[in-house]
Amino acid sequence: MSRGRREDPFGQLYGEFRDRLRGDRWQPDVDVFETEKSIVVCAELSGVRSDDLRVTVDGQDLRISGVRLVPEPSGVHRLHQMEIATGPFERRLRISIAFERDGVNAHLADGFLTVTLPKRARVSVKVELEAPEDE
Repeated sequence: MSRGRREDPFGQLYGEFRDRLRGDRWQPDVDVFETEKSIVVCAELSGVRSDDLRVTVDGQDLRISGVRLVPEPSGVHRLHQMEIATGPFERRLRISIAFERDGVNAHLADGFLTVTLPKRARVSVKVELEAPEDE
């Protein structure tokens, strides 16, 4: 007799959302892409106000954190389903391409945070040959 996979009641109730929870914080979904001049990180943060959002850079690490407040609908009798994450969130990303920390720019619009990290310019170094010393 084979044993079937045990049903996860929380998996049925919360679906994939539980995979986005890390401890007492949730993690926003992000897209990371590269352009010719920069690395761009786009995070889905609908309902988050800019005053409740923080973007920091420490070495190669980009940290997006903040809080999404619970909307307060009026006249609610009973909650039937709740999938939208609220409360504190944090997302840390290691950026493996060298970028200019002083040029990092963040913009929140239409529920998306866009963080632009300008690539560090490559420096070419000319190698000079030493002339042999005359004896």
